[in-house]
Amino acid sequence: MFDYLVVGAGFAGAVLAEHLASQGNKKILVVDRRNHIAGNAYDCYDDAGILLHRYGPHIFHTNSLEVVEYLSQFTAWRPYQHRVLTWVDGQLLPMPINLDTINRLYATQLTSFQVREFLASQAEPRSEIRTSEDVILNAVGRDLYEKFFRNYTRKQWGLDPSELDAAVAARAPTRTSRDDRYFTDRYQLMPLHGFTRMFERMLSHPNINVLLNCNWLQAREWIPHREVIYTGTIDEFFHFQFGRLPYRSLEFRFETLHAAQIQPVAVVNYPNDYEYTRVTEFKHLTGQVHSETTRVYEYPRGIGEPYYPIPRPENAAVYQQYKGLAAVTPGVHFAGRLATYKYYNMDQVVAQSLATYRRLTCSGTSEPVAHRNGNTMVAESAS
Repeated sequence: MFDYLVVGAGFAGAVLAEHLASQGNKKILVVDRRNHIAGNAYDCYDDAGILLHRYGPHIFHTNSLEVVEYLSQFTAWRPYQHRVLTWVDGQLLPMPINLDTINRLYATQLTSFQVREFLASQAEPRSEIRTSEDVILNAVGRDLYEKFFRNYTRKQWGLDPSELDAAVAARAPTRTSRDDRYFTDRYQLMPLHGFTRMFERMLSHPNINVLLNCNWLQAREWIPHREVIYTGTIDEFFHFQFGRLPYRSLEFRFETLHAAQIQPVAVVNYPNDYEYTRVTEFKHLTGQVHSETTRVYEYPRGIGEPYYPIPRPENAAVYQQYKGLAAVTPGVHFAGRLATYKYYNMDQVVAQSLATYRRLTCSGTSEPVAHRNGNTMVAESAS
């Protein structure tokens, strides 16, 4: 008899399984429909011997010391500060937009103080910020919106920025300094030997069993267990009772080239040209030394593996209906990006899962975790 059947071997499932096994002395069975652990953070070596991220680039960054200390039990780290360039008007320009972006794009020599005045002169003030279009026009105006944001958003989300929640655009700040780092978090690191190796150590506790290529419904029926931790899509759990929650998916096309390095940075965005949104060269992320290099092209899709919940009010309303069902489903605890229909960074999922463990062990009840998910849980992540 297992104490918990954990559905999904990504960050949410692995962290909860590890903590319940090591701290709670519980017997855990982790099942995943894929043939590997680590969820979308899974990395592996291709035929050329290049370590790549199978589901697109995953860059770890956080302000939470608790999250770093927890994961440091399972990996050593490589310092890494992520930089992104964007192909606009025949130039590779820093993204997020900063002082150098403006000066190179417009052939100016503005100072940090002058660029503030420039952006203010370009901005189209909005009395109410409701959509991503409002956020960007309010901050940088029409020209930068058209060059850097609008078409990228249309490709990525299949929607115009005017149709998306303001939170989407809020993830891409504008800077008046020359800081060209994509993230400014206190801790910016990559697992020294890759994410999969970290997950292997996380799930190596003797109280944990892992079953891959497994339909969790069959496991639920045939394998004795007391409670379920579910990290899959919440609408699927409830058999799409209120309809399907929409997600954006991705298609990845990999290529290996006979060169030590192709791109000046790990990621180059293409907002206006080509069908793909960005190209990632993995050796920048991993620090691997190799005579060849592998990179991946990302093509957003409307169907396929669910990656990004689509932040629109009507989708949030449907999710709230499913959340209501989750709140009255005994013995099932919902955690992670798919089960809570919210885009989380990796560190936020770890923080959410650690908080969920504390709630599970302190409450002593089988009340579904989703009933207690809310701003408090998100606030416990400092990223």
